[in-house]
Amino acid sequence: MLKKYIPLTFSLGRRNQDEAKAMKHVTIVVPEGNAVIACITGSFHIMSTANAYWQKMGNKPRVEICIAGFMKELKLDSGFLSVFPKNIEEVKKTDLIILPAAPYTDHLFDDNKNLISWMTAQYKNGAEIASMCSGAFLLASTGLLEGKTCSTHWEVAENFRLLFPEVHLQTDQLITDENGIYTNGGAYSFLNLMIYLVEKYFDRQTAIYCSKSFQIEMDRNSQSEFAIFTGQKRHGDEIVIKAQEYIEANLEEKISIEYLSSKFAVGRRNFDRRFIKATGNTPIEYAQRVKIESAKKALESTRKTINEVMYEVGYSDVKAFREVFRKITGMSPLEYKGKYNKEAVV
Repeated sequence: MLKKYIPLTFSLGRRNQDEAKAMKHVTIVVPEGNAVIACITGSFHIMSTANAYWQKMGNKPRVEICIAGFMKELKLDSGFLSVFPKNIEEVKKTDLIILPAAPYTDHLFDDNKNLISWMTAQYKNGAEIASMCSGAFLLASTGLLEGKTCSTHWEVAENFRLLFPEVHLQTDQLITDENGIYTNGGAYSFLNLMIYLVEKYFDRQTAIYCSKSFQIEMDRNSQSEFAIFTGQKRHGDEIVIKAQEYIEANLEEKISIEYLSSKFAVGRRNFDRRFIKATGNTPIEYAQRVKIESAKKALESTRKTINEVMYEVGYSDVKAFREVFRKITGMSPLEYKGKYNKEAVV
């Protein structure tokens, strides 16, 4: 079987003591489980390219990078790839921890108890932490995200909210930055986070160079256009579930909170509170998201006009529809249709 091997650590050349003092130590950690190899290799390549460019511009090396974990070897992708990390216990002090995506499983936290403790101790000792995609689960398990804003992949948002209700999850945000903790949205948007970190740890010009070299769009701040809204129904509140199902089955209607609360015999304030607690959205926000998700699908796959789609999802005012659509997707209906419906453009 073909295997690819990643060395333990990457040396950036000889350094004198003065250079070492100015240098930042970056640790790309390797969690137990099915860590996403692209996050590990991509992080290293972008950060090391930034460092090389930085030196080319006449500066001393800015970062020292290592890939570290608590295992001698980690087999990924059904054994096709193997990572041989440096022993993380040898890393006594680091400045930046990069935590790759690691899909959530029932064993994720137990398998990574030592890593969780190590990251917590390093943060308390001054390190910053950047988590990628589903790496937010491991980061949140440290308790460091309590009361803070966080992003992750929209597909795992519902599960994340159930596990960590004290974290302010904002899946519309591509990157969050709060008190030395960085998170980002889904999948390969970790590349945008790396460009963001390059600007933080080097400068704007180096970030622009890496953006051009790796062809990564700079200054992206939303993943809204990529999200598929499926509703949050794993909360266990039967009244709210019935209300959600009613909203989803009556897209063409203009539904008020008063109507829903009376329909299900719950006081308006109590209904509103229960709905927000269960779904993370107000009833009105939920209805808007359901309607816009239906509109997106129509714009992607049919030749219907903007107005036809608008009427089908219960809007009669073009301006109001456009404003809600842009708020949720970051794009106008026309822009969205032009981007995702080639047949309609032709």
